[in-house]
Amino acid sequence: MLRRISPTGLSLTGVTLAAALGLVALPASAAPASEGTVTAAAPATLAAAPDIDVTKVQAHLTELNAIATRNGGNRRSTTQGYRDSVAYVKGKLQAAGYTVTEQACTSGCTSGAGPNLIAEWPHGDASKVYMFGSHLDSVSAGPGINDNGSGSATLLEVALKLAETNPSMAARVRFGWWTDEEQGLNGSDFYVRSLTSAQRSAIKAYYNFDMVASRNGGYFINHITSAAATPMKAYWDSLNLQPEENTEGAGRSDDYSFENYGIPTSGYAMGASARKTSAQAAKWGGTANAAYDSCYHSSCDTTANINATGLNRSADGVAYTLWSQAVSATVPADDFSLSASPATGSTAPGTSLSTTVSTATTNGSAQTVSLSASGAPAGVTVSFSPASVTSGGSSTATVTVGSSVAPGTYNLTISGAGSTTHTAQYTLTVTGSGGCTASQAVSNGGFESGTSPWTGDTGSIGAFSGQSAHSGTRYAWLAGYGSTATDTVSQTVTIPAGCTRATLKYWLHIDTGESGSTAYDTFQVKVNGTAKQTYSNANAATGYTERTLDLSQYIGQQITLTFTGSEDSSLQTSFVVDDVTLTTG
Repeated sequence: MLRRISPTGLSLTGVTLAAALGLVALPASAAPASEGTVTAAAPATLAAAPDIDVTKVQAHLTELNAIATRNGGNRRSTTQGYRDSVAYVKGKLQAAGYTVTEQACTSGCTSGAGPNLIAEWPHGDASKVYMFGSHLDSVSAGPGINDNGSGSATLLEVALKLAETNPSMAARVRFGWWTDEEQGLNGSDFYVRSLTSAQRSAIKAYYNFDMVASRNGGYFINHITSAAATPMKAYWDSLNLQPEENTEGAGRSDDYSFENYGIPTSGYAMGASARKTSAQAAKWGGTANAAYDSCYHSSCDTTANINATGLNRSADGVAYTLWSQAVSATVPADDFSLSASPATGSTAPGTSLSTTVSTATTNGSAQTVSLSASGAPAGVTVSFSPASVTSGGSSTATVTVGSSVAPGTYNLTISGAGSTTHTAQYTLTVTGSGGCTASQAVSNGGFESGTSPWTGDTGSIGAFSGQSAHSGTRYAWLAGYGSTATDTVSQTVTIPAGCTRATLKYWLHIDTGESGSTAYDTFQVKVNGTAKQTYSNANAATGYTERTLDLSQYIGQQITLTFTGSEDSSLQTSFVVDDVTLTTG
């Protein structure tokens, strides 16, 4: 959450006097705990939405915390910690079938800020969009696990649950993870500014989630009396939580960017540095006259700073809101479920393994379900016996792994098509040393084929006035602004097992306005976030120089290869990269 306070003209109109004054006490069983896992089950009338497993949300938080630890202790928008956070969320969403876009913030953001991440579930009426968002960046003081890993991880797990259940959609659902919120709501502001008026009109409501697991928190809803807030309030009302208006957060998070363009907004929050009143402590539990989050914008905002009960109630309320607004109220007359057991398997190249695909009739009459699989790498095939079943029946899926398939972990999607389509995920691990065929692991290393599969500051890839390519016409130009900035491009590659060597080669040109041998501006090659090579303005030279790095220690592993250029506050240094290869043999 951004620090600044902005007047918004919100009021507590419509909140009952008893709730506003904290005179209505919750039963002891409803008082929130600061730790542990609680299943917040809604009454039957609100049970259509699935339960979100809070332990899975917490697993995402653990990964975000680890990313911060590997990157200097934070995930600030201009750092590799932020870019690694984007890569983590993006990978999960792509595997689940989302249409995922990295949107570079080309105006209004802090120099060097990473991209917004936008994911859309490609089903439902595209003229009616419900959007759910949270900021993915932290402040520089700490890893930002409550602020705002909590909102980001919640939305990620809700998005994955939507893909897993794959219900019939009445409207389109879009998720946004925003950059540079902590520096002024910049990423979300850029996103909304970039939309046409028609695209803005298509967004029927935007829901924001910022700090939804504060340890001494309360239960707050943005614009609690608005139509957009109705399902959010209904869910928390069903738990007798007596939520209040989020006055502390008004104008301080990314919903404000959407409000400025007239888009209806709401969202959950559990509080930041403001202090809990005695009345709030009486109905919600916790400590009166203490901050909702004592680790707000501090180094102690880690996974230890999470209220699991509040996180669980928030996640389930998000799912309920999404299902209420966007999932079709009409249940198919005939419907079924699909699952795979086991959901994981491990085998060596040149062998096969199997899993049982089970179906069940969940509504109406049994129907024919046709089975298929997607996401298998080259050399892996999936066959079904039988290829179609009557719902209630099962099939054996045989996964055959060719002898040349590189060891690694692959995510496969098993689909069943009937009156609608349902999916189940299967994780295949290919083991063994495998054979080594000399190969080149980096894709689009000359940057001639657009930006994919590079991620990060992909706006630095292209053909620009002022620099030239080593070969072809395109390259990656990192830094070169003459002010404090960081540019990063990354690619995830697999180095096959069975090889004896893996060598990274790339051509690097450095020109600078600096003088002398002091390293003011730096270029680094990182593997999985760890710097392996560093050059600086002191290495500037005319033309390109070929650089080599031995990566043989990573044979048999999937790695994230990163090039980063960073500048201080004055005098430009440009780091220009071209013709990247990673050869194995």
